[in-house]
Amino acid sequence: MKCHICKDKAVIKLRQHSLALCARHFDEWMLRRVQKAISDFKMFSKKDKIILAVSGGKDSLALWDILTRLGYYTSGLYINLGITHDGYSDESEELCWVFVRNRKCDLIVVDITQAHGMTVMQKARAKHRSICSACGLTKRYYMNQVAITKGFDVIATGHNLDDQAAALLGNILHWNVLYLANGSPYSPPIGEGHPAKTKPLFLCTEKETTTYCLLRNISFVEQECPYAEDATFLEWKRLLNRAEERSPGTKWAFYRGYLKNMHLFAGECAEKEPPYKCKICGLPSWHDTCSFCRFWKVDNTSKQNQ
Repeated sequence: MKCHICKDKAVIKLRQHSLALCARHFDEWMLRRVQKAISDFKMFSKKDKIILAVSGGKDSLALWDILTRLGYYTSGLYINLGITHDGYSDESEELCWVFVRNRKCDLIVVDITQAHGMTVMQKARAKHRSICSACGLTKRYYMNQVAITKGFDVIATGHNLDDQAAALLGNILHWNVLYLANGSPYSPPIGEGHPAKTKPLFLCTEKETTTYCLLRNISFVEQECPYAEDATFLEWKRLLNRAEERSPGTKWAFYRGYLKNMHLFAGECAEKEPPYKCKICGLPSWHDTCSFCRFWKVDNTSKQNQ
């Protein structure tokens, strides 16, 4: 298999694009894809301060590398949830530090066990709540908290096309209109001092980010979160992978169709600024106490230590 541009040996075949590329031209192609996503949705500029939620996985580290190479000011945020199974959280954090040590990057770490005296899993079990739900609530809170308190303009995450298409499929099957209204890869600030939220990898597949990391010698955690093994979200991914295998381009056609028609779900369901400030943490909230603080029961001491 030869590169369609230079005829050297290709390292990847992109069936959905009818394209095969060598290492050099694939690298250039990835940078262009991410820049196109940023430009098309006007996600941010090189004047903006970007906080990137990193997990130690291929997607977030690939995105961090690409944004750095494109000249964007980007700091990483790792939230250590305390997942001890096979040392998952600590290994993931260490891989983030490995990335930082090889580059001029800043990494902010939030250690949940240190901040709250227990892991997310322990708290979820104590509150009789699913671990995935508790994890999502906690990560969303700290992404916003760090971005707002440290003056970042933009929150970026490493969600790729596979993630976006799978989330869309699940939300359509359950007609989660609120999520369908807010499924864009770019969400503008909901108020003054709030960060925009972006997903610059939405044009890139999981296969592409994996290949990028391998070619760039970026070490990443390869195992899935041990608590996500039976997640319904992964079943939506498997269904779409089968469809993609039979008909290359299915994922992009599906998600692109949504992007062209997401205005149909706008209106009352669109994201708005919460009307209150949480009486415990002071962040925007839909109630006098935010859902995070109700879950964790944050007191003034733990708040000061965050």
